[in-house]
Amino acid sequence: MKAGTLLAALDAREAKRQCAFVTDLESGAGMLLANGKAEGALEIGDALKAEVDAALAKGQSRLVEDQGRRVFIKVLVPAHRLAIVGAGHVSQYLTTIAGVAGFDVTVIDPRTLYASPERFPGATINHDWPDDALIAFGLDRNSAVVTLSHDPKLDEPALATALKSDAFYVGALGSRKTQEQRRERMKAEGFTDADLDRIHGPVGLDIGALSPAEIAVSIVAEMIDVLRPEKKGYGKS
Repeated sequence: MKAGTLLAALDAREAKRQCAFVTDLESGAGMLLANGKAEGALEIGDALKAEVDAALAKGQSRLVEDQGRRVFIKVLVPAHRLAIVGAGHVSQYLTTIAGVAGFDVTVIDPRTLYASPERFPGATINHDWPDDALIAFGLDRNSAVVTLSHDPKLDEPALATALKSDAFYVGALGSRKTQEQRRERMKAEGFTDADLDRIHGPVGLDIGALSPAEIAVSIVAEMIDVLRPEKKGYGKS
């Protein structure tokens, strides 16, 4: 592996981004695709690029045929990332449960009294305004965003930023009435029905959750449900 390729892989790992090594199994020529850039000597046409994109989208390595050659696509997937906007009680439980489920959690709230390391041990804390924080977070298809502040001034800038990204999951706490009122405000800002349909709200699977802990469980369950739709029913007799 060339030094430039290794450095690009290390940069992707540091930035918590997916990347893919693409190797021609006969010639040994390879290419690393990371952060939208290519590093290596392997020629990659549109068809193979589509296969790499599909592998990255599913987070699964695969062996493919491309122009008569056998090519192995090795996908390196960092931990899925979750950005929580709002540092309330549900957020505390969600941070813990999502962390146990393997998510790398960031809590975003400019209110420093609420968003503190003491209340959110193990999470990254960001006190910037939510849209600025999410831009710095670098949302991608490996990311989820959940807004839980109950404050439109915090939640809606975050949702607007999330909807402009490839985040695999966007969720918002609030009653159906609250969701409809938010939807109308965001439509007035130029978002389409298709854009707003990406928001899971009321957030979480409908399991009858009442307590903050139960709501957090329902949110993590829904994120996993969206993340792996092809696995539904897997392992059941």
